[in-house]
Amino acid sequence: MKQILQINSSVFGSQGESTQLANQLVSHLAEQYGSHVTVRDVSSSPIPHQDAGFLQALSTPENTRDTEQQSKVTFADQLIEELQASDLLVIGLPMYNFGVPSTLKAWFDHIARAGVTFRYTENGPEGLLRDKQAIVVTTRGGIHKNTDLDTETPFVKSFLAFIGITNVSFIYAEGLNMGEKIKNRALSEAEVQLKQLSLN
Repeated sequence: MKQILQINSSVFGSQGESTQLANQLVSHLAEQYGSHVTVRDVSSSPIPHQDAGFLQALSTPENTRDTEQQSKVTFADQLIEELQASDLLVIGLPMYNFGVPSTLKAWFDHIARAGVTFRYTENGPEGLLRDKQAIVVTTRGGIHKNTDLDTETPFVKSFLAFIGITNVSFIYAEGLNMGEKIKNRALSEAEVQLKQLSLN
């Protein structure tokens, strides 16, 4: 049985186009493989943004942390454990002002931990979350794929590779604010793509 972790980040929750497409993909894969699915919506249940208190909690020995510090670390541990337990990561990713939602960036910040999800070596950083697959379902109001304005794709690919996930696929639905005809075509094409995807 495959374990799927689905991360939704649309501020519109279940009504977000990226969430709906990600739901379709996960439903298709779960039915195909009998997968167990864990869903975390970082918009409806926001991840706290990284701050000095969180970094200080991580650097404080466990036996000397106060209650607040331990709570911060325990929460981050839970996020990491969800990812460690998964075979497939599915991210519902809208584009906001040419970048990823800030709450998704906060999730990235919580799961990037030296010695746990990556480590530094004499040859540079090495990701520790190997043998995982990721599928990113990204929605945009305009058309940005393969242009300098698409800062999301290289950033997400780089971050996932940093923690060891290099098997990454992207499904794009673009031009969603450019009229109903373009929107409907983009969503239909994305739905066809997601139905063709399979787990490696």
